[in-house]
Amino acid sequence: MPDKSALLTLAWRAFAPPDAGVDWIPEYVFHPQRKWRFDFALLEQLIACEVDGGQWSAGGGRHNRDSDRTKMNHAAALGWRVFRFSTQQLETDPAACVRLVCQALNLPFIDIE
Repeated sequence: MPDKSALLTLAWRAFAPPDAGVDWIPEYVFHPQRKWRFDFALLEQLIACEVDGGQWSAGGGRHNRDSDRTKMNHAAALGWRVFRFSTQQLETDPAACVRLVCQALNLPFIDIE
């Protein structure tokens, strides 16, 4: 199974317009005082993607804690729109994941089905 970085990268290359000029920054530290990072970020658009790995799914997952809620609330306060996808979503329906981000960016979506 590809890692989460590869999953989003492959999905984006398959379904997003190639001339969109979108350059994802991996592991971007978004907060001025904290070490919080997004898995992927688009700085100009203030859009981020978080990919929750399968190892975190037991018991609601690591992302079901108050510390992650605090991180997401601070991101929202700074103007970020954060998309959260599981590795399963990116594996089973990558087009749906990319379609949502394209919609937020007002980009066309390449439907290869």
